[in-house]
Amino acid sequence: MNPSTLTRALALSLSLALAAPVAVHAEPLPTVWNLSPLFASDADWDAARKGLLSDLPKLAALKGTLGKSAKSLLAGLDALSAANLRFDRLRVYASMKQTTDNRDSANQERSNLAGQLDGEFWSALAWVEPEIQALGEARVAAFLKAEPGLKKHAEHLRNSLRLARHTLSAESEAVIAALGPVRSATGEARTLLFNANTKWPELSIGGKTERVDDTRYGLLRQSPDRAVRKQVFDAFFGAIGQYEDTYGVTLGNVVRDDTAMAKLRRYPSAVAMSLGAEAVPETVYRTLVAEVRRGLPTLHRYFKLRQKMLGLPDLHYYDIYPALVTQAKTYTLDDAAALTLEATQPLGEDYQTLLKTTLRANTMHALPAPGKSGGAYQDGVYGVPPFVFLNHQGDFESVSTFAHEWGHAMHTAIANRAQPYETAGYSLFIAEIASTANELLLSQSMLTQAATRDDKLYQLGYALERLRGTFFRQAMFGEFELNTHDAAAKGEALNGKRMTEIYCQLLKDYHGDAAGVMKIDPLYCQEWAFIPHFYRPFYVYQYATSITAAQHFAGDILAGKPGARDNYLKLLAGGGSVPPYQALKNAGLDMASPAPYRAVIQRMDAIMDQMEALLASR
Repeated sequence: MNPSTLTRALALSLSLALAAPVAVHAEPLPTVWNLSPLFASDADWDAARKGLLSDLPKLAALKGTLGKSAKSLLAGLDALSAANLRFDRLRVYASMKQTTDNRDSANQERSNLAGQLDGEFWSALAWVEPEIQALGEARVAAFLKAEPGLKKHAEHLRNSLRLARHTLSAESEAVIAALGPVRSATGEARTLLFNANTKWPELSIGGKTERVDDTRYGLLRQSPDRAVRKQVFDAFFGAIGQYEDTYGVTLGNVVRDDTAMAKLRRYPSAVAMSLGAEAVPETVYRTLVAEVRRGLPTLHRYFKLRQKMLGLPDLHYYDIYPALVTQAKTYTLDDAAALTLEATQPLGEDYQTLLKTTLRANTMHALPAPGKSGGAYQDGVYGVPPFVFLNHQGDFESVSTFAHEWGHAMHTAIANRAQPYETAGYSLFIAEIASTANELLLSQSMLTQAATRDDKLYQLGYALERLRGTFFRQAMFGEFELNTHDAAAKGEALNGKRMTEIYCQLLKDYHGDAAGVMKIDPLYCQEWAFIPHFYRPFYVYQYATSITAAQHFAGDILAGKPGARDNYLKLLAGGGSVPPYQALKNAGLDMASPAPYRAVIQRMDAIMDQMEALLASR
C-alpha cells in the first residue's frame, strides 16, 4: 500500500471507529498520585528497606544450592524473584518521591539510601548468574523438563547461558555490583545540578515574568513570536552553557565507565554490550543510523516547508518548535484523557476498559510544581497499577504526551495481567512502541476530526514534527552516543568542549547548515547537556526504532488488516517472555532491515504532499 492510500485508509477507519461518542469521566481525574499501594508512609518504606537489608544474608546463603536439583533451582529462583519484587517497590517509591520535589532533603536522602541498597542488593546476588552458567545448557534443559514450575524462569535461564562469555567471576561481579551507587553518582549529580541547583533566568514575555527552566522552556520555545523564541533559546542555553565543563565531567564519566565495562565484559564496543544484553543485533542500530542519514533530504524538505509556512527569510534552530498553524485551543487533563480514549478505540473494548480503570487508580502526578523534574515518564511495580508522571501544560503537545505515557502504562498493565512477575518486565527495545503507537493513533484521530483546512494543517504539521523529533532527532542523539563512545575508546579527551564540538557537527549535518537549509548558532550546540537520556547509554535510539515499529503496527490496525490488532496486543502481552528483537520478528517486523525505516520517510513525504496540496487549495 502506498503512503497516500494508507493515509486515506487511516482516515476512513477512524471515521468509522469514532462514530459513537466515548464516555467521559464524571469526576475530574486526580492530579497527585497516591503511593500508599507501595508504602503507607516514608517510615514504612524505611522499615521495608531495613528488612530487605537484613534478609540479604539469607539470599547469599542460597549460593551453591541452585544446581542440586530441579526443585532446588526452582526454590532458589523463586526466593530471588520475591526479593527482587521487594526491591522494585523500594526503588520505585524512592525515585517517584524524588522526582516530585528534587529540593526536598528527605527525598534526596531516601534516593541516596535506595542507591546504597541497590549496590548491596546486587552485590549479594552477584553469584547467581555465574552459578546458573556453571550448570551448562544440558543440565538446565534437563531441569526445565523435570520441573514444570521452572517455566516462568526459562527465559532468565536461557538469557543467562547466552551471556556466559560476558559474565565475570562471582567475586568480580560482586565488586561491580557494590560499585553501582558510585557508578550512578554522576547521573545523580547532573539531576541535582539541572533540576535543583541551576539558577534559571527570568524573562519578561508579554508583560509576564517567565522563569525559563526545563518545563517552561518546552512551552515558550513554541512562541509564534520569533524574537521571543530567540530570547528563550539564548537564555536557556546560556544558563546551561555556564556549566559546560561540569556537564562534560559528568557525562564524560558515564561514557568512560561504559567503555571500560565493555572491555571488562569482553565486548568489542560499548554499543555491542548495550544491545547484546537484550539480544538485539548491532545491525539494527547501524541500519537505523544509515537509513536516517539516507533520509536527510526529506528532513531538509520539511525544514524548507516550515520556513515557507512561517514566512521566514531564513531558518534558525529556534524556529523548529512553533506550530506551522497556530491553534489557540487549550486542553485540560480530562480533555487529554477523553481524546486518548477516543483515539485508542481501534484497539478494542478490552483495551478501553482497562485504560478507563487504570486512569481512575489515582496513580498519576500530572501538573508542574517547583522542584519537580521536567518531562514525563511511567514506572511500575508488578501487582500495582502503573504510575504516570506528567507536567501537563494545557497545549496539544501535553495531550500527545498524555497518550504517550498512558501507552506505556497500558503496556505495563497488559503485560502484568498476562505474565508472571518473572516475564512481565519488557525490554527497552519494545518499551516505546506502545507509547508511540498511542501518539500515532491520537494524531490520526485528531486529523479525522479536523473541521477546517487550518485544523488539518495543524495536525499534519504536528505529525511531521513528531517524526522529526522522534525519528530523526533521536537517531541524531544515537549517533552522538556512538561518536562520544568511539572517542573514549580511542583514548581521546572527552571534556565539555569536545562534546560540544561533536554535537555541533551533528546538528549542522542533520539540519543542513552547509547547504543553507538552517543556521545552527554556536550557543545552541550546548544542547547535549540538556538531554538526560545520555546518562543511560544507548537508550535513545530506541525511540527512533519504536516510532518505526509503531507506525507499522498502527498502520496495519487502522487500515483494517486482518489480525493486526490481535497481533499487536499479543506483542504487548508477551512482556519479556521472548527476546525483544525476536518478538518483533514473530510479529512480522524485522528491525535490522532497511524497509521499516524507509516506510517512515515515505510517510513523512506523503504528509508533506498532503500539506502542500492543502496550501495550494487557497
